[in-house]
Amino acid sequence: MTDAFVYDALRSPRGRGRADGALHEVTALRLSALMLDAALARSGLPPDAVADVIWGNVTQVGEQGGCLARTAVLASGLAESVPGLAVNRFCASGLEAVNLAAAQVRAGVGAGFIAGGVEMMSRVAMGSDGAAVAVDPAVTFRHGFVPQGIGADLIATRHGFGRADVDALAVESQARAARAWAEGRFARSIVPVTDANGLTILARDEHLRPGTDMAALAALAPAFRELGETLPGFDAVALMKYPELERIEHVHHAGNSSGIVDGAAAVVVGSREFGLRFGLQPRARIVASAAIGSEPTIMLTGPVAVTERVLAAAGMQFSDIDLCEVNEAFAAVVLRFQQAFGADPGRVNVNGGAIAMGHPLGATGAMLVGTLIDEMERTGAGTGLVTLCVASGMGAATILERV
Repeated sequence: MTDAFVYDALRSPRGRGRADGALHEVTALRLSALMLDAALARSGLPPDAVADVIWGNVTQVGEQGGCLARTAVLASGLAESVPGLAVNRFCASGLEAVNLAAAQVRAGVGAGFIAGGVEMMSRVAMGSDGAAVAVDPAVTFRHGFVPQGIGADLIATRHGFGRADVDALAVESQARAARAWAEGRFARSIVPVTDANGLTILARDEHLRPGTDMAALAALAPAFRELGETLPGFDAVALMKYPELERIEHVHHAGNSSGIVDGAAAVVVGSREFGLRFGLQPRARIVASAAIGSEPTIMLTGPVAVTERVLAAAGMQFSDIDLCEVNEAFAAVVLRFQQAFGADPGRVNVNGGAIAMGHPLGATGAMLVGTLIDEMERTGAGTGLVTLCVASGMGAATILERV
């Protein structure tokens, strides 16, 4: 079976997902087209070189609806003969796009792809597309639906992570992201966003709060306590699934949860022959990928089970992995991953994560692929893992090998 390689990975800076955020004036279509054009320009690929554009975006409604992937092709410099596929695996959509591209390369369906994703959370609100898992009683009653923040607090309660633990991880995320920016670790991947006149709108992640400390976070009230405890509250629903717990300790808040931001990312994936044909040097080989379903009430434990699955698929042990990118949807998700594998925190999210820089839902997985490859090249690491928890109880993971 043909190997699949990553030839390039790039992303926009993340803008604050609010009306006063720097990218608020930019549509998902325009930012997607910008990423596609940048991928073409950086690689020197002709407009018709790729077999497809596979593009993740979660809230597929309004200006982010209607197979945004195909519309982005038409708005970019790609040939109109290139199709587009919009995918939605919630928070892992961008990674799933990369994994689908790699699978098609391996299967011989196409030689080269651009995969990635976008989410403009300042313009298209999270949840505005509706969700049967949250509102259809046939599903919510049977599976015990609770909001993600309640699930994150449930993880913290079950696995013994207190407020100090989750806040400490958040402080470290901010410090690592600030250091990474100061040392230029993201320089290769960042594509500044410009306006119609070519003037730069945003060249740097906008969500960072580099001076964050434990005292500042201690002043923040738990974000999900009222939602959980006000009767009839979601805590009661969760405790029906986990009756061994007396109560849920609410420890998450805006400072130790992922930021709402705008952003997009693109990854060029292809076979070895694709690279030789167009004079491209591979940066990483996609060793294996996996996706799983997980218990939907606690919802966010998928990274542990899916990592076990992808390691088995690759014939590897966790000790074989040099670096990990675990999406910081909530601090407890990363702490649970580290606990489950005995992972050295110094090998996980070494340049910070979504707590510091934000989580543009459909783009984050593809962003993490680029962040991981950049860091593998910087440090000489041989192998890396990307994994994300996923809404409604799923997980996705990919193992990369530096070339």
